[in-house]
Formats: sequence, structure tokens, C-alpha cells
Amino acid sequence: MATLSSKTQSVFITSLIILWYLTNIGVLLLNKYLLSNYGFAFPIFLTMCHMSACALLSYLSIIFLKVVPFQRIKSRSQLLRISTLSVVFCASVVGGNISLRYLPVSFNQAVGATTPFFTAVFAYIMTLKKEHFITYSALLPVVGGVVIASGGEPSFHLYGFIMCISATAARAFKSVLQGVLLSSEGEKLNSMNLMLYMSPIAVLVLLPAAVVMEPNVLEVTIPLGIENKFMWLLVFLNSAMAYGANLCNFLVTKHTSALTLQVLGNAKGAVAVVISILIFRNPVTITGIAGYTLTVMGVVAYGEAKRRFK
Repeated sequence: MATLSSKTQSVFITSLIILWYLTNIGVLLLNKYLLSNYGFAFPIFLTMCHMSACALLSYLSIIFLKVVPFQRIKSRSQLLRISTLSVVFCASVVGGNISLRYLPVSFNQAVGATTPFFTAVFAYIMTLKKEHFITYSALLPVVGGVVIASGGEPSFHLYGFIMCISATAARAFKSVLQGVLLSSEGEKLNSMNLMLYMSPIAVLVLLPAAVVMEPNVLEVTIPLGIENKFMWLLVFLNSAMAYGANLCNFLVTKHTSALTLQVLGNAKGAVAVVISILIFRNPVTITGIAGYTLTVMGVVAYGEAKRRFK
């Protein structure tokens, strides 16, 4: 009976990991397809669709389906901290979506793999937390790989690169900020409850931004939706998958470990690169592949060094 239970758990965890891969890679590829190949050139509005879906589905999952216990906000200061996190999170997602308009997914993932470098920098600046020098030395190939990949990227676009770097830095800043702002045991929220509160705030931030920076979004998207009947279905599917990626991220972490998630994340990036090249047929060079490989190896070495010299 114990063996059956163990087998059932293994199947469940494997299914979770596969679903996590599908939702994460699916969101990335659909973002690229909508923004670059479909004429839906509105990254802020697309991000607002994602956040609206996350707000609605988080409410349904936590309040009605009780996937995780509901956690209340306990103070105004906690709400202010969550709002700050939400703004930084918005910046990271919008920046990532903008970069996908100009850069291929493969290069976007190569730059995104430098997140540990920015996390280490912000952790030191904000908390004065130091790592072992071997841990820091493992970050050299992480940065060096992106430099090499940039030089060998035939579709390199400076503005797209700047937005991608900014999004990566904002993502790292958000993770460090979350640790600092919600470090009190009484104010800690699990990632699903945090998403429940952050998503509506994100929508409120993105709505005026979309009105000001993408004023013709409805003029363009409504005729585009009439002409291409599946467009709104793709936007809905893309938005639902954005929530699914967050839910799967939480469940995989809960049923495995943060280290397992990091290792799986490194592999996910490589899988996303291969699939995107096969689908979008973007040109790649040996130099670009070598640079991305060096970055991934650096990320793996950094994770291992951090574990050993903790």
C-alpha cells in the first residue's frame, strides 16, 4: 500500500512539473506570437490582461475552491509593502513583454538567466548579505555568457536588450524586496495569497499606463479581433496560463523544494530556447549558443556553490 502511495505521489509530482513546464513555456511563446507575429503590439495591455486573469482566478481558487488557506492583510503598512511589490512586479512583466517584441525568445531567455547575478547584487545592497567568494565567482560566467551571446545574436536589438535587462533586474529586485518587506513572521504571505492581493493593484497601475502609452489599443485590437476570430481566444488562453504558471510554481515548490525548482527552471529555459527556435525559426549562431550554454552552466554552478557554502 505504501508503494502504491509512493507511486501515486511520484506521478502527481511528475504531472505537476510537466504542467509547470507547459504553462511557463506556453505563456512565453504565446506572448512572443501575439506581440511579434500577430500584430497585437500592446505589451502593457497584454500584461493587464494577465493580471486581470490572475486577480479573478486567484479569488476563485482561494476564496471558493480553497486551494490554499486565505490570509488577511493585517495592517496598512503591509498593504503598502504589497503595493510596492506589485509595482515592481508590473515593471518586470511589462519590460519582459516589450523585449519580446524586439528579441527572439532564445536571446530573451539567455538574458533572463542572469537573474541570480542581479539578485546577489540587490541582496548585498539592500541587506548587506555577503556570499562566499566562490559563490560570487560562479556569477562571472553568467554575465560573460550573455556578453558572448549578445555579440553572436543576429537579431540583436538595443532597445529590446535594455528592456530585457531591466525586466530581469526588476524581477530580481522584487524577490529581494519581498524577502525584506515580508520578512516578519506575522506578515508573511504564501505566493498564492500574495498574487491575490498584488494582481488587482497591478491592474490599477497598468490601466492608466495603457491609456497613456497605448491610446489606440482598442482601435487596433477590435478590428484585429474581428478579422482574426481566434485572437481573443489566444489572449484569454495566454492570460489563464499566466495564472497557471504561478499556481504550478507554488505547487512544485510546495511538493519538492526551492532548489529543485531552481534546477528545473534552468532546464526549462533551455527547453524554451529549443522550442522557440523550432517554432519561430529565428537565426542562431554557434557564438550565441555557446554564450547561452556558458550562462546556464554559470547559473548551475552558482546554485551549487550557494548550497555548499550557505
